[in-house]
Amino acid sequence: MTYPDESMKTAWAPRMRRVEMIIHVVGWGLLFCFPFFFTGKTPRPTTTVDYLRSAIVPISFMVVFYANYCWLVKRYLFTRQQWKFLLSNLVLIVVVALVVHLLISCLSLRVVPFPPPRPPRPLWGTIGFFLINGVIYVLVAALSVAIKMTGSWYQVESMRREMEKARTEAELRNLKSQLNPHFLFNTLNNIYSLIAFSPDRAQEAVHGLSRLLRYVLYESSQPGVSLGRDLNFLQDYIALMRIRLPEHVRVETRIDCANPEIQIAPLLFMSLVENAFKHGVSNDRPSFVRVEIEQVGEEVRGAITNSYFPKASVSDKSGSGIGLVNLEKRLSLLYPNAYTFEYGQVGDMYRANLTIKLSDKK
Repeated sequence: MTYPDESMKTAWAPRMRRVEMIIHVVGWGLLFCFPFFFTGKTPRPTTTVDYLRSAIVPISFMVVFYANYCWLVKRYLFTRQQWKFLLSNLVLIVVVALVVHLLISCLSLRVVPFPPPRPPRPLWGTIGFFLINGVIYVLVAALSVAIKMTGSWYQVESMRREMEKARTEAELRNLKSQLNPHFLFNTLNNIYSLIAFSPDRAQEAVHGLSRLLRYVLYESSQPGVSLGRDLNFLQDYIALMRIRLPEHVRVETRIDCANPEIQIAPLLFMSLVENAFKHGVSNDRPSFVRVEIEQVGEEVRGAITNSYFPKASVSDKSGSGIGLVNLEKRLSLLYPNAYTFEYGQVGDMYRANLTIKLSDKK
C-alpha cells in the first residue's frame, strides 16, 4: 500500500500495531487453551503428546490465517488478482489438511503403538472428512481476509481524515491570506478619501489603522481569539469608518459580550460589517448601517442591516467582493452544523443574520 504522506502513516501505525497484537494474542491464546477446558467425559491428566495432538489443528489454522493475512491478501487480493488468490488458497488448504492428517496419525501411533484394527473408512466418509476440514479452513481464510480488509479500511480512513484536516487548514490559511489584503485595501481607500479634506484626522486614522493591522496580521493568525478582543477590534474598525462618512449616513451599534473570554475564530463578523459599509452608504442620499451583536450563553448572534445601494461590478473599486463568499467557506470549515447564516435584500434594505454556537473551552 502506498501512503500519500509518510507522517500520516507514522501517526496511526504504532497504535494500530498494538491493537492488532493484543487481539491476535488473546484470540490465539484462547484457542490454544481449549484442550485444558474440554477433557471429555472421563477427566485425565493432559500429557504432552495429547496436547501436541490437540495443538496441531490450531497451528494449522494459524498457518492458513497468517499466510493470507501477511502475504496472499496483500499480494493478490489488493492487486485485483482474485483467481491467483483463490488458487493459492486452494493449494494451501489441501497441503495443510494433508500435513495435519499425517501428523495426527503419527502422534496416534506414539500413544497406541499397536492400535486394534479398524474397518476401513468408506470413500464417502474420507471425502466428507476432508470437505468438512476444507470448509473450516476456508472460514479461517475468510476471517483473515475480513480482518485484513478492516484494518486496511481503518488505515485508509485515518489517512483520509488526516488529509481532510490538512486540506481544511490549508484552505483556512488561504482564506485568511485573501481576507487580510481585502481588509487593508478597503481601509486604505477610506484613509485616502480622508486626506483630501482633513489631514489631521487622516493622521489619527493611520494610527488607528496600525492598531487594527496589528490585530489582523498577528492575533488573527491564531485559530481562536477571545470574543471580547474580536469585538473590540470590530468597534475600532467601525469608529475608523465613521471618520469619512457624510452627515446623512447614520451608524448604529449595539455590541454586548457577556463572556469576553470565550473563544471564537477571528474576523468572522468583519466581512458582514465591510459589506454593510460597502453597499449601505450613499454619497447623496440618506442611508444607514446598523450593527447588532450579542452573546447569549454559548451563542453569538449578529444582525447587520443597512440601506441597500448595490455597486456596479465594473465601476466598483472598493474591494474584490470576496467577503461573503469567504465567510461562508470559513463557517462551513470551522463550525459545521453549529451555525446559521442568512443574508439577502429585504425591500430597500440588506440584512445579514449570523448565529454561531461556540464552546466555552479555551
